[in-house]
Amino acid sequence: MSLLFLGDQCVPASITDAFRDAGHQVFLLREVLPVRALDPVVLEKARELDAILVSLNGDFSDIVAYPPAGHGGILSIQLHNHPEIIPQLMSAVVEFLRGNPARDFYRGKLLLVEVHRIRIRS
Repeated sequence: MSLLFLGDQCVPASITDAFRDAGHQVFLLREVLPVRALDPVVLEKARELDAILVSLNGDFSDIVAYPPAGHGGILSIQLHNHPEIIPQLMSAVVEFLRGNPARDFYRGKLLLVEVHRIRIRS
């Protein structure tokens, strides 16, 4: 089953390419909104598209500002200024997506994605 993602402007092509290579559909922010769109506008666009938002922007991992119950799912990629971990991290993400292919699994959840673990906040 294919999932739909919206890649925030800060997400490198190597991440969106990994989603596509795994058979998922990815919209890029610049395809659907101005690149400098405010975070609430980006989250609303993801909701409109019924897409899971993918971001490196730490603001989206703030569950007070963006309560998980109020959105359709966020994957917050945690690179910690180490882009060299992207291949290993995305390998783990793709495997996780294979194990959780249903769109409804991601609704109302924040997934904090690190190279050795994926933490889920609801």
